[in-house]
Amino acid sequence: MRKNRVREIWAAGRPALNGWLHIPSAWSAEVMANQDWDSLVIDMQHGMMGMETAIIMLQAISTTDTAPLARVNWNTPGDIMRLLDAGAYGIICPMIETRQQCEAFVGACRFPPLGYRSLGPTRARVYAGADYAEHANDTVLTFAMIETQLGFDNRDEIMAVAGLDAVFVGIGDLRLSMTGQAGFDRDTVVDAALDDILASARQHSLKAGIFCANTDHAIEMIGRGYDFITVMTETAILSSAAGQIISTVRAG
Repeated sequence: MRKNRVREIWAAGRPALNGWLHIPSAWSAEVMANQDWDSLVIDMQHGMMGMETAIIMLQAISTTDTAPLARVNWNTPGDIMRLLDAGAYGIICPMIETRQQCEAFVGACRFPPLGYRSLGPTRARVYAGADYAEHANDTVLTFAMIETQLGFDNRDEIMAVAGLDAVFVGIGDLRLSMTGQAGFDRDTVVDAALDDILASARQHSLKAGIFCANTDHAIEMIGRGYDFITVMTETAILSSAAGQIISTVRAG
């Protein structure tokens, strides 16, 4: 079975750099995959793509050794299983707030006896190899998102779920839930929570990921010990680069 690049990076003791895809395009996914990201997440929650487009985006990412991941729009087993069957090598599940929700999520990602995922890896066998079913439980990654006050309060119960590989901090929603304020501005309450989440992950032998709105934030989070660093979205990168070009040309 094809190796999971993120797992290999973690095994080497390094953080993984992850890109984030909102644009419903195989071409933009392929361009991003060729920029040496360790992994790319197709965002089915806040991105603009549907399932069929996500599948061809997975195919585009497969032209490289970048690990193809997806964030589902909700903790829905059918959608989770379909993305895995299409070749996603990891699933990020939003708004996990209880142990029971996490168990349902992880179970949908694991074949029996570890879970209840249905056996039908249609494209996954083509992408990963004919022995996919024998090794998928040890290769596919599971990320539970901690992004509400309740999820934060229940973090240790969530992280105790067998088969969970990592937590992923949705810092925008976490800040909104904890403080009532939207955005990514620094906040002492949220900043302390980030340390608590990381400490809990270490206690449970899990990896911890986070979304970063800019490169300075990403470098800081690596320094603090986070293992899976998402740096902006491709939409934000495109917007930022275009704005800089326009400003420079007009100023000149």
